[in-house]
Amino acid sequence: MADTVTLLEGTTFCISEQGGDIRASGAQGLFARDTRVLSRWTLTFNGDAPIVLDAQRTEPYRATYLSRIPAAAGQGDSTTMLVVRDRHVGDGMREQITLRNLTSTEASGVLRLGVDADFADLFEVKDGRTPTASRIVRVVDDEGIGLSRTRGVHHPAVHIRADGTPDLSPQALSWNLVVPSRGECTVVVHVAPVLDGVRLTSSHDVGHPLGCTKPARRFHEWRHGIPELTSGDAGLSAVLARSVEDLGALRIFDDQHPDRAVVAAGAPWFMALFGRDSILTSWMLLPLDSSMTVGTLQTLADHQGTLTDAVTEEQPGRILHEIRFGLTAVDLTLGGGRVYYGTADATSLFVMLLGELSRWGGDPAIIGDLLPHADRALDWIENAGDRDGDGFVEYQCGTDHGLVNQGWKDSWDGISFADGRLPTGPIALAEVQAYTYAALLARAGLAQAAGDDDAHHMWSVKAADLKRRFNEAFWIPDRGWFAVGLDGDKQQIDSLTSNIGHCLWTGIVDNDKAAAVADHLLSPDLFTGWGIRTLASSMARFNPMGYHNGSVWPHDNALCAAGLMRYGFVDHAQRVITGLLAAADDFGHRLPELFSGFDRADFASPVPYPTACSPQAWAAAAPLSFLRTLLRFDPDSPRGQIACAPSVPEQYLPLGVHGIRVDGHRLTIDVTADGWVMEGLGDARFKLTTSQERRC
Repeated sequence: MADTVTLLEGTTFCISEQGGDIRASGAQGLFARDTRVLSRWTLTFNGDAPIVLDAQRTEPYRATYLSRIPAAAGQGDSTTMLVVRDRHVGDGMREQITLRNLTSTEASGVLRLGVDADFADLFEVKDGRTPTASRIVRVVDDEGIGLSRTRGVHHPAVHIRADGTPDLSPQALSWNLVVPSRGECTVVVHVAPVLDGVRLTSSHDVGHPLGCTKPARRFHEWRHGIPELTSGDAGLSAVLARSVEDLGALRIFDDQHPDRAVVAAGAPWFMALFGRDSILTSWMLLPLDSSMTVGTLQTLADHQGTLTDAVTEEQPGRILHEIRFGLTAVDLTLGGGRVYYGTADATSLFVMLLGELSRWGGDPAIIGDLLPHADRALDWIENAGDRDGDGFVEYQCGTDHGLVNQGWKDSWDGISFADGRLPTGPIALAEVQAYTYAALLARAGLAQAAGDDDAHHMWSVKAADLKRRFNEAFWIPDRGWFAVGLDGDKQQIDSLTSNIGHCLWTGIVDNDKAAAVADHLLSPDLFTGWGIRTLASSMARFNPMGYHNGSVWPHDNALCAAGLMRYGFVDHAQRVITGLLAAADDFGHRLPELFSGFDRADFASPVPYPTACSPQAWAAAAPLSFLRTLLRFDPDSPRGQIACAPSVPEQYLPLGVHGIRVDGHRLTIDVTADGWVMEGLGDARFKLTTSQERRC
């Protein structure tokens, strides 16, 4: 992935070589809705591949690939022809290929574009299980080249055509070109996927200037609608700018609700809606944009479970884990359904996010429409989610094709005892109880905002009871940390993990235990210098290159940092944030999904994880969460309060956020070495609190 170029638009993405060619190796290809519709896209001129010069990615959905055709042997190192490939993706692909003759003599030759498709499912590509080419049906007619394949109930196809009159064969388009001296020739090629019998309509219409296409308009509106973020540190400024761009690129839109944006989890493997990922990303993004939060909540509510289905693990009130297309849906649910519900935490997070939207001054009508869904979610939490009636939310996979672990560490060995044993279910995870505690408090807050004192009291009492029982059942006194979970026999799963930082984030940790948790998070066992590991190095299953067993995840660290700051551990939180932002500099200012958990003293730069998504939604949102944590900014619109007490490391000063939105107000916060100032409240009803006391 390090030497490739990724373009994104909606559920379409293209991964190519630096010169623009696509080969069926690694993750390369043009993908539409989880299916690779182009596995080869190679350009030659007179039989020779142009020599790559540069790839210029001007927008998330657009790149210009530059290459050259050198002079003949014996004529020096001069270039005779510049090749410019301007590519746009979005429900297909449009590529304009221009040959510029740099010499004083006319040039002629054959431009050939080799094409092919294997219609591999996304995870077949990831696992290297691509289908054989012998089953592809190839048809050439006056309209272009058609490639198709039958795969069970699926019949994916792709149609490739070009402007003008190229020579066509089943696997190539060719043009006999004469390029005048100091002149140029241009051809345009269009790729249209056909999925489930429907030909996708390109987002880059031929009749519109490329700057006026739907992706261009959407991205322009996104970029100019985001508050201005500035820092005296060039690295932090670059990271924040990259985060905004990547989150804009990862947005996907429902055809039934074209104005409703949600965020895909990440490219290339997770270009789909994920309950947990989309909720946490929306939470982190909320200070800059509430539309993603609204779209995420509405879309998840539309798909909220209504019946009991052992195959998809759907249950009434449950919030989905993911929506997929193509063969991946078959793998997930056996029956080929698009929606899989096997997650223990998304349902609580859904209620949390609705409460947070209210605190930021969300539209009361939208919140009112979503409130019944929150109550259905809480009903799931208290009934189907609590499998044995002990007051904790548990999970146990109900299908051979589902996820064995259903928290955010959902790999098969992501949850283990300190000695390496894998627990048997049902499993109650620590952070899931923490999210549930926050969901109960959120529902209490929503009741208070509606003037329902009885409901406010009821939900508050439920939250307090859960907090008490959690601190009793999960705390390991002789070790000074919380168990990552309880197994099916209610035994503490005693490994030291980053999950305890999520417990700080929600406030479920008793104050007398918080200092020990904070110190463990920053201990050498967990903290690498770049960030907090998922699993401590002293645990039996520790592997610095394990997916959930010793790696570093930016979003995980963002929640840990927020939790540390919440309990007043400012220095701890700043160490986490500065470590991750330093790592971002080494990743080209874009934090990947995860990276390896080697100690900072071992290597000069953080070691990449080989199959990490980049860009990835909650990793892209993590720097925005860091910003809020450093500002210690926390609004409570229903109660007319805003807390703000910036504690920003000197290296990032001056720091400014201009246009942050709270309940219809656009606020400006500027922090310098001499202090800080907030503007924009005017004579609003808000009371500004600058207390630095713990809020738990």
